Amino acid sequence: MKELRMFQRTVLFTAFLLCSWTTAFAHLIYSIHEESTPGTIIGNIVKDLGLDLRNLEVRGFRLISGSKQELLKVNRKTGMLSVNEIIDRELLCAREDACFVNIKIVIENPLEIHQAQIEILDINDNSPAFPENSKTLEMSEITPAGSRFPLEGAYDPDTGLNSLRFYQLSENDFFVLEVKEDSKKNKIPLLVLQKPLDREENAKFNFLLLAVDGGNPPRSGSMNISILVEDINDNVLIFLEQTYSVTLEENSPLGAVVVKVNASDLDEGKNSEIIYSFGSSVDNTVKELFELDSNTGYITVKGVIDFEQKEFYEFDIKAMDRGQVPMSSHCTVLIKVKDRNDNAPVIEVTSLTSFIFENAKTGTIVGLITITDLDSGINSKIKCTLSDKVPFEMKPSFQENLYSLVTKSQLDRESTNQYNVTITAKDLGHPSLSSYETVLINVLDVNDNHPTFLQDPYVFYIEENNSPGASVFAVSAVDVDANENALVTYYLREKEAVEKSLVPFLSINPDNGQVFSFTIFDFEEVKSFAFNVIAKDSGVPSLSSNVTVNVFILDQNDNPNVKSGYFVTRIRAYDADVGFNAWISFSLEEATDRSVFSVGRYTGEIRTHRAIGESDVTVHKLVILVKDGGRISFSASATVIITVAENMEANIFSEIKSTSSLEKQENKMTFFLIIVLSSVSSLFVITIITLMVCKCQRRHAFLSNNYICDTNYAEVSGSLFHQYQAGEKQLVFVGPEMNSKSVLDVGSNRNTLVISDGGIKIAQNPIPPTGNYTGKDSGLRLDTTQMCINKQGA
Repeated sequence: MKELRMFQRTVLFTAFLLCSWTTAFAHLIYSIHEESTPGTIIGNIVKDLGLDLRNLEVRGFRLISGSKQELLKVNRKTGMLSVNEIIDRELLCAREDACFVNIKIVIENPLEIHQAQIEILDINDNSPAFPENSKTLEMSEITPAGSRFPLEGAYDPDTGLNSLRFYQLSENDFFVLEVKEDSKKNKIPLLVLQKPLDREENAKFNFLLLAVDGGNPPRSGSMNISILVEDINDNVLIFLEQTYSVTLEENSPLGAVVVKVNASDLDEGKNSEIIYSFGSSVDNTVKELFELDSNTGYITVKGVIDFEQKEFYEFDIKAMDRGQVPMSSHCTVLIKVKDRNDNAPVIEVTSLTSFIFENAKTGTIVGLITITDLDSGINSKIKCTLSDKVPFEMKPSFQENLYSLVTKSQLDRESTNQYNVTITAKDLGHPSLSSYETVLINVLDVNDNHPTFLQDPYVFYIEENNSPGASVFAVSAVDVDANENALVTYYLREKEAVEKSLVPFLSINPDNGQVFSFTIFDFEEVKSFAFNVIAKDSGVPSLSSNVTVNVFILDQNDNPNVKSGYFVTRIRAYDADVGFNAWISFSLEEATDRSVFSVGRYTGEIRTHRAIGESDVTVHKLVILVKDGGRISFSASATVIITVAENMEANIFSEIKSTSSLEKQENKMTFFLIIVLSSVSSLFVITIITLMVCKCQRRHAFLSNNYICDTNYAEVSGSLFHQYQAGEKQLVFVGPEMNSKSVLDVGSNRNTLVISDGGIKIAQNPIPPTGNYTGKDSGLRLDTTQMCINKQGA
């Protein structure tokens, strides 16, 4: 039903159009140049058709063309005909001389149809073109002059004056150009040979052929023409160089090109095909190292090129063509091998001292080092260095690459006893190569260090009543030297055996410093003593050092009662003689009661022979006789007063008080003597005042010390009070249970006063100021001693 209705409508519309058309037709002719830009006006249809302008507003214009391309367009209201798309005449009309576009112009209200013809005018927008851009022709070098060689002509799609007009050949001496027309009036160019060819002179010719049209300005096209001249075998081979000189780096990779020999043959084809080969005199070594390409002439590396084996090669190369009658030629190849830095320096220690004494002087030669490098030139120049922070250096010798390893500073084995010296040899090549060698140098010890004690001074505390013969303490010294230089031996200072009472009873192990005592220490007798120990190494010459050892005796509660064998005191005697003349023996010459005390024959020790009872007297007087061992014996005696007291502090106080009163009397006498003497001489007064000052200083120093190391001493320990007297000096020692505040005054003459809390007892000193001496100039000296013994013990 829909299709029927559409068909009815179409029939009605067509009938309406047929009724509306007029029978008046007009034929319009226009022209326009090709390539005109869109919008270019072609003509005015209204004006050209003479239409009434008054009814123009109600009428419309449109175009009907037979082409799918809408090359033209018309303004529906004004009727102006213009270009819609760019028109290419050569594309639209191909090779036709004239080109037209036919269209129908439809005018509505009332409907009118007019025919229009638009001629497309040609412009010179195309250049002549050859079928090929280049053309190659082959000619034998025996081609005769006058021969002609036709070429394909050029084509120009433009027409008229814009079409092809003539050809032009580039200038040359061998060919000229001729032009002829074929049946279609096409212009055909021909090459004409003017003179004979010689391939060896000109094997190829290149020309440029131009085709020019008649446009304004003219346009042209070109074609390259190549003429190849064919050869005949009429020339010998010629090498470009008779001698090829090249430089080749050693260790070049296999296949690396060394050189290309090049022989030329003016002929061509097989006549110019060249085969290369080694000359008959070339040895096998060259053939093993180098390979020759028989076709190209390339010489490449076949083996290992080593500059150190051979620096230069020379050999011949033969070239021969493939003509029916072959022709050959020879050249020489010279190859110079360029050294490459492929060998690291070699370090050789020709002479080396594996050890050196630490006291070696600076500059001492330790070893000789030789460094070699198989390379040459700059690659064989060596720079030699040592590892950092070693006291050695390398000094170059007069001979190249010979060095001396010497010390540059003082050595110290105690700091470093061994050096690993790394020698680095580095060449100056690029890139640089280096090698290393490590040498071991031991530093030997010299005896340059004294033994050093671990403490200085040593202080030891030893309890009394030790076991004789046992080790009591040890000293230790170290020596930083080595071997026998560090072997330390210990000694006691010899002169102290005479100067100090206890040293003769001490012994030291020389190997380990253990000190042994062969006597029993008694705090009540000796509270401290000091001696020196010498440590000596075994070097040559030996070095030694000494240290002071201070020993303090610690008290034990070992005096409950005075029993048999109780040590009271020791008498010391000195003889300036030597040998048997100085051999001293002691004996008890007189005693209040011989059954109470005894004296050691050789030690001078006074000990109780039995326990002291209450029925015994409280004051004992002993006369000790000492004799030397001379043929004519000399002797001396000393008186010892021993007081047995229940309360030792009372006795000490009594002695001090008595001594104080006597001292006051002595001071008065001294003052009176000073007054008398001062009137005689002022110098004597100054002397006496000085003596007084010194005496006061001694008295003050005595009271301020707890321990005094002297041969004349007084000692109080527990219940034991000792008083020693020598000359006009008298010393009082107070035991540990008494303090300094309990001492009121101390005199300097024969009496001692000691004050304690209760029970004061005064011990009178009936001993004469000096000891008793028997004989003449005996040299013996004894101290007169007075002491108190606490009857109850500690």
